[in-house]
Amino acid sequence: MRITNLIVAASAASLVQALPSKREVKDIKKRTASGFTWVGVSESGAEFGSNIPGTLGTDYIWPETDKIAVLREAGMNIFRIPFLMERLTPDSLTGSFASTYLADLKSTVEYVTGTGAYAVLDPHNYGRYDGSIIESTSDFKTWWTNVATEFASNDLVIFDTNNEYHDMEESLVVELNQAAINGIRAAGATTQYIFVEGNAYTGAWSWTEYNDDMSALTDTEDKIIYEMHQYLDSDSSGTSETCVNSTIGQNRLESATEWLKTNGKLGFIGEFAGGVNSVCEEAVEGMLSYMSENSDVWTGAEWWSAGPWWGSYMYSLEPTTGAAYSTYLPILEKYFPANGTTASVAASGSASVAAATSTAAAIQETTTPNGPEATTSAGLVKQYYQCGGINWTGPTECESPYTCKEQNVWYYQCVAE
Repeated sequence: MRITNLIVAASAASLVQALPSKREVKDIKKRTASGFTWVGVSESGAEFGSNIPGTLGTDYIWPETDKIAVLREAGMNIFRIPFLMERLTPDSLTGSFASTYLADLKSTVEYVTGTGAYAVLDPHNYGRYDGSIIESTSDFKTWWTNVATEFASNDLVIFDTNNEYHDMEESLVVELNQAAINGIRAAGATTQYIFVEGNAYTGAWSWTEYNDDMSALTDTEDKIIYEMHQYLDSDSSGTSETCVNSTIGQNRLESATEWLKTNGKLGFIGEFAGGVNSVCEEAVEGMLSYMSENSDVWTGAEWWSAGPWWGSYMYSLEPTTGAAYSTYLPILEKYFPANGTTASVAASGSASVAAATSTAAAIQETTTPNGPEATTSAGLVKQYYQCGGINWTGPTECESPYTCKEQNVWYYQCVAE
């Protein structure tokens, strides 16, 4: 999604065998209803805010595990966890970790993988560090070696090299991806998948125009998955609730599908969404159906987005009051992999998921407003809800003591000073 710095816990490695080869992935697909290996959602929060490093609870937040439990119980089996490189290694790319931020990241990852689901580590940086394009492939390799070392023993971790490289030389994007792959494997993380992202916001619709050279990437473990993003509004930016038409989802994946087939690669849609309206709902289902029909190359998809601070955001899948939750969860459920069902969760020994789900329901009943209501009776926007940004037509004044603060040009939010 074309948004910079958006306001966005027992390892299960012993429960699973080594991850399957590319051929085995395809065999798994044949045994699942949709053919998908993974379907899930991004869990935003730790990448929110423009203050670096910022303050937890004010500038950024980690996902709430009881809400993840609801989606896991529904059948999702992959959760992308965006975070900022500058918060993890604040001094430099090759510097030491911020211990608290790292501990919180590991706690979130361990919760997800403890349920038997996959956790995607997503440095949400757009190919940049501290505002500048990452030019040093050596430093980037070191950064990834250091990070991967912390997660090398967890087979259910997936490494996403970086979110949405853009406005960069294609050769540099390829080189950074290769450096990340090499760095991860150098850390001894040899069983995990690596999601690689391309230039031009890794858009599927323009993949063949900007990212053809990505086919040259190599991995000693042959576990590269090409992550693409695809929104259905006029410019594929994911900034409007209006979709071009009811077939745009399939249309925008067709060339990328052919690229994957021609080059013998596997793909994954790491971000997608549509507004809550009949055209978008049909377009989203059409896209997923098309991907399912081509599951020899498409391994699955992740919705954008869930997380505790999305408020009234049009694509929010946060249980149970997210604007898109009640409409799109039933659509997504049709495509959940068989290995991501509730029965599978129970088989994994994760009784905590059911307990957390019950807790979430109790909290919802007693402390959360019904539906996506974002304003007081006086029309003032409540804490953590959207109050401005490009294309925003809703109220802009926050209830006291909160202030409408710009997180980026697309998203203003009512937060404490």
